[in-house]
Amino acid sequence: MVDVLLITLLITLFYMSIANRMLTYVKVLSLQGILLFAIVFLQLEEINTLNLIFILLETVIFKAIVVPLFINHILKRNKITREAEPFLPHFVSLIIVTVIVFITILLSNSIIETHLDKMFFVVALSTIFTGLYIIASRRKIITHVMGYLVIENGVFVLSLAVGNEMPMLVNLGIMLDIFASVLILGVFLNKIGDVFKDIDVDQLSHLKDY
Repeated sequence: MVDVLLITLLITLFYMSIANRMLTYVKVLSLQGILLFAIVFLQLEEINTLNLIFILLETVIFKAIVVPLFINHILKRNKITREAEPFLPHFVSLIIVTVIVFITILLSNSIIETHLDKMFFVVALSTIFTGLYIIASRRKIITHVMGYLVIENGVFVLSLAVGNEMPMLVNLGIMLDIFASVLILGVFLNKIGDVFKDIDVDQLSHLKDY
């Protein structure tokens, strides 16, 4: 069952690589949050009530509900509906993400480590590199925020690749990192949206210090 959920998480990466509407990105991030909770819940052999509550808060409440709603608010406030004019065509993006997954599979097979869960390792690295690719290949700053959140999801899965325990300190660090990044970038987007209605990274090159 866990493998099915991990494969579903991989499929969301392919879907995100060809998505054009910003609302699609938000929905995929929300789905990834739910998938992460299901994966962690099934993967952990021993889980106490406190850790379960924390994982529920971090994945379902924060990743699947709060963050998507916050990003959706930013999109509506700045009237952003589409990721217009990406640097590469969607078909090329799909091929690149496929290559990323293929390379991570080859990399995982070359690693000999008994405590490493290969499936988790492949999904984690694929998610991290896909997030980096989304940041590098998209024009709008808000999409860069979403790419960063995809990277965070990959880091989350990577913590499960080396064992079936997830330290509370790692959870807290990831959650605080997400909160700080979304809050800061959200304020940044709100402010820059008052000046640049399009919020295109190309427009940042025209900023000058007078």
